[in-house]
Amino acid sequence: MRINSNVVKLALVALSASYTGLAHAELNVFACEPEYAALAKELAPTAKIYSATTALQDPHQVQARPSLIAKMRQADLVVCAGADLEVGWLPMLQMKSANAKVRSTEQGLFFAADQIETLDKLANVDRSMGDVHAQGNPHLHFDPTRLLNVASALSAKMSQIDPAGAANYQQSLADFTTRWQAAIPRWEEQAKGLQGKKVIAYHSSFRYLFNWIGIEQVADLEPKPGLAPTSGHLASLLTRAEQRDILAVVVASYQDERGAKWLGEKANLPVLMLPMSVGGNDSSKDLFSLYDSVISLLNGVK
Repeated sequence: MRINSNVVKLALVALSASYTGLAHAELNVFACEPEYAALAKELAPTAKIYSATTALQDPHQVQARPSLIAKMRQADLVVCAGADLEVGWLPMLQMKSANAKVRSTEQGLFFAADQIETLDKLANVDRSMGDVHAQGNPHLHFDPTRLLNVASALSAKMSQIDPAGAANYQQSLADFTTRWQAAIPRWEEQAKGLQGKKVIAYHSSFRYLFNWIGIEQVADLEPKPGLAPTSGHLASLLTRAEQRDILAVVVASYQDERGAKWLGEKANLPVLMLPMSVGGNDSSKDLFSLYDSVISLLNGVK
């Protein structure tokens, strides 16, 4: 039987195209939090990126839903804050997804906290201390210098997983670095008037932000990390607020405002809700606008 040479050629072209497509398949990224989805987008703009949470969700408490399991099963790279922020749900997703590629940091698992020196590390932790993180505060995305270090390490991880795309990841990192380094002095100039201000805040969500721009969190709305404000604790905060040196009561976009509003009303203090991550308010479209929004909101407190 004779085979038409044109049919053979077409088949070879199609086969070649399919292999080329496979060779240049875009990276599939599963981000645990929206800030890391946004960072992955900066470094790999054509990648398939999925965020397991939104800025309106508590990243400590996530259900291992079937949709998340399916997304992790498809992932080449999983990017999370780390420092045990996701310890209550990430291991379950890893187990149920049965994706060997993202079980180890030697392969496709990446923790931002592993790339930097975290604040507030603890030598010893016990259950009486509440929801604390021995490896340090995991909400590091509000420190621009630390986040840039994370970006560099994440770009290298992407290049490790996808060597064919390494040049593109390196170019995207260089572009992001240039824009980010140009923005830092602008943000610091805008935040100058906030240095030395005092706030009462919920949890230690903005620890890195306050550390960076010089705001002091003098008290926590939680009696212990992870515990809702009690009436007795709120009464003690009201006594502290009567010193009249507090700028505002600060809560993150996913946190319960009830205790903060009670304290704000009783102490005649503004209650300021800050976006915890990209998507936390209408202004926070990416990492740059997230920083713009947070500093603008703090500056707008009267």
